[in-house]
Amino acid sequence: MSIEQIKNAIRDIPDFPKKGILFKDITPVLQDADLFRETIHLLCEPYRNSTIHAVAGVESRGFIFGGAMALQLGCAFVPIRKPGKLPYKTYREEYELEYGSDALEIHRDAVAGGQRIVLVDDLLATGGTALAAAKLIENCGAEVAGIRFFIELSFLNGLEKLDRYKVDSLIRF
Repeated sequence: MSIEQIKNAIRDIPDFPKKGILFKDITPVLQDADLFRETIHLLCEPYRNSTIHAVAGVESRGFIFGGAMALQLGCAFVPIRKPGKLPYKTYREEYELEYGSDALEIHRDAVAGGQRIVLVDDLLATGGTALAAAKLIENCGAEVAGIRFFIELSFLNGLEKLDRYKVDSLIRF
């Protein structure tokens, strides 16, 4: 199983969710147990010999990768969600989108000071969502040990917003 096989399984959906966008559909990777297993293995690789206390996944596709990574790394999973979805006291971080703004939240007790957290999401586009999620982890007093993406759309320059973090992507388009 190779990264190229995983990349070839990602299908392009033109004009989704709106005209002019070429959507990268990851469901064929998720539907193939061998491809999904290898994807999780490769996403975890940089952290296997480090102390990682939790993997934080951004709603919603970050949950798919983050939960599986946490199991493989033997650590906790922390959900970072859209506003109003978490039942306990939260920190909130707003961020800009090309068409407005949005926000993310994390439970205030999700991680503790001094803990090392890997942040994961399915896709790096412009970097706003990941930057907001990283700030939430830091608001809790924890360290962002790294940010990992399944796919990076490099032409959108999302890495520029994340230049103070260690960022890796498994697949780049």
